[in-house]
Amino acid sequence: MKNTILAFLAMILAVTVSAQYDPKALETLDAMSKKYKSIPSFEANISYTLTNDVEKISEEFKGKITVKGNKFRLALPEQEVINNGATIWTYLPEAKEVNIDNYDPSSEDVNPSKMHEIYKKGFKYLYLQDKVENGVMCEEIDLVPEKKDAQYFKVKMFINKKEKIIQSFTLFDKGGNRYKYSITKFTPNVKVEDTFFTFDAKKHPDVAVVDLR
Repeated sequence: MKNTILAFLAMILAVTVSAQYDPKALETLDAMSKKYKSIPSFEANISYTLTNDVEKISEEFKGKITVKGNKFRLALPEQEVINNGATIWTYLPEAKEVNIDNYDPSSEDVNPSKMHEIYKKGFKYLYLQDKVENGVMCEEIDLVPEKKDAQYFKVKMFINKKEKIIQSFTLFDKGGNRYKYSITKFTPNVKVEDTFFTFDAKKHPDVAVVDLR
């Protein structure tokens, strides 16, 4: 256990020391950001995995995300997160409960609709290599937060080398957890109304509403 902890601390130190404002990484990140800004909306099937080697945790499930501007709707097996840019709803179907809160864009929580802009503030970035990810040639880039007390100590992105869209991204926290989101299907320019990004309590009369605002 001691060797595992030491190795983990060494990994954090190595990543922090090597991270920089890499112009090669910036070129790819800017191209990726430009690509997403040219797409008014998209839908993606995702595969999510949570792993922790020390705690022997390995979980995996699939979901779908729909994004339009700064709005998103993320559907997972046990919950649905809906964000219209101002309000965020977390719907738990099995519990028949929905939590409502104000959305704070300045929070450290990762917003799936803004992943293409995450590098622009508070991060150093480093191009690592070209590497095949899920059968697609990608550019592997690490983002490291400038703040030492950030929620995640690293974000690893694989960006499709040809299409300049995100193939996968992994969040690393200091507890040894790795949260990986892989895009298994990407559909740009989907037609979706703004009302899709709100939770209509009238359509769910049996759901308890917990307003945290």
